[in-house]
Amino acid sequence: MKAEIVAVGTELLLGQIVNTNAQFLSRELAALGIDVYYQTVVGDNLQRLRQAIEIARERADLVLFTGGIGPTQDDLTKDALASYLGRTLHIHAPSMDKIERMFLSRGAHMVESNRRQALMIDGSDPLPNETGLAVGNALIHDGTAYMLLPGPPKEMKPMFEHEGKRWLQQRLLTNEMPLFSRMLKFAGIGESSLEAKLIDLIEGQSDTTIAPYAQEGEVTIRLSTKARTEEEASAKLDVLETEIRGRLGAHLYAAENVAIEQVIVERMSAKGWTLSAAESCTGGLLSEMITAIPGSSRMFAGGIVCYSNALKEQLLNVPHAMLEGETAPGAVSAETAQTMAEQMRTIADTDLAVAITGVAGPGASERKPVGLVYIAIAQKGEPTQVEKLQLSGGREMIRLRTVKTVLYHLWRRLN
Repeated sequence: MKAEIVAVGTELLLGQIVNTNAQFLSRELAALGIDVYYQTVVGDNLQRLRQAIEIARERADLVLFTGGIGPTQDDLTKDALASYLGRTLHIHAPSMDKIERMFLSRGAHMVESNRRQALMIDGSDPLPNETGLAVGNALIHDGTAYMLLPGPPKEMKPMFEHEGKRWLQQRLLTNEMPLFSRMLKFAGIGESSLEAKLIDLIEGQSDTTIAPYAQEGEVTIRLSTKARTEEEASAKLDVLETEIRGRLGAHLYAAENVAIEQVIVERMSAKGWTLSAAESCTGGLLSEMITAIPGSSRMFAGGIVCYSNALKEQLLNVPHAMLEGETAPGAVSAETAQTMAEQMRTIADTDLAVAITGVAGPGASERKPVGLVYIAIAQKGEPTQVEKLQLSGGREMIRLRTVKTVLYHLWRRLN
């Protein structure tokens, strides 16, 4: 079954509010086995709304509307759909009683426009509104199903969860199987390189689908399949995950939708290991991402942001001759990164310490190019690992990619 979500409201087109309703409904419909192929946003205009209905009807079995069923004159969704289907509107008595009781209990005068919230399209089923006043509508006309839901998420979500789902299951869903998904999270590899490793699986996908999504510094793959039970779905997803692990296990840090920093915090806490950080060009971003995870206080001792050479000397005991001078490696060097990491680990007395020094931009530094970064990981009883990075992008992108690379190497070290 194919569905289209039509979000109604000029405020959405103006960017005044974010369309979170479509995200919620897409997720809920997928769980019911209904495929959302299109999402449309249309303003509060009767003619354009009718055009959106006509287009949606041609390409969807189910059309869900959010918004435009309130009390004001620009709430036109019921009017537009009724007109398009050649049906009339009538007052739903139970909803009208609820509206009148609400105004009476508040001792407030009810203006006539509030009656619009009780309107029903002839032949439709009411969807009671637990948290608001506007009644929802659901109907089937010439083989196409329509569902009208409120715009405010606090009204739309409970209406769909408690009334809309039940209507769909009773009236439409006889043979549909729910969609089950699993998220695989990868770090230390780009989207194109990951896709190249899986291209035969992606091109040959059928029942179980593979969809990659790139984010800064990491890649997510969503595996999806339809099945009658969760156990049946898991069996199918396990087969594909095992194949992917065999090819990309060195980069697959989680089989659920979690951030790599959360995995690191949890694993280090479980091991009883501690971490500290010395950051220059990232300005504390690594420490910020770690400490944003609940429970990080068990494993993160703290960090030093040493942007200037003077603080590198004073706080981390980096030799002046290493930082400045005609033959000095400079602040942006493997030698400085290694010293920063080792000194940080000693000062904080942690099991691991990381150090970052580089050029985030916008201009070069020490005659070294933008994007040149050195990272180091010092571990008690182990040789210090130093890596040179040459990153592209703007200042913030370089900072984020650096931190993501450090997190990936920490994860590898924990494994």
